[in-house]
Amino acid sequence: LIANGHSVLVIEHDMDVIKCADHLIDLGPEGGDAGGEVLYAGAPEGLLDLKVGHTVAALKTKLAQGHRAPSAS
Repeated sequence: LIANGHSVLVIEHDMDVIKCADHLIDLGPEGGDAGGEVLYAGAPEGLLDLKVGHTVAALKTKLAQGHRAPSAS
C-alpha cells in the first residue's frame, strides 16, 4: 500500500510499535466521554515532551526499562 502512495492508519497500544511509527496521533486524555481530544500529533520522539496522557507515560516506562528511544529518520 505505502509503495503505491497510500497511507496506513493503525490503532495500536503496543509501545514497541508506537515508538517505530512515522507519525502519531494521541487521543485522550481518557477514553469514552472523557477523551477524544488530540493530545499530540507528530513524530514519536516529540511525544516524549508531552506532559499528560497514558501513551507518553507508557512510552517513558518502556524507555526506562532499557528500550531504545524513538529517533527521527
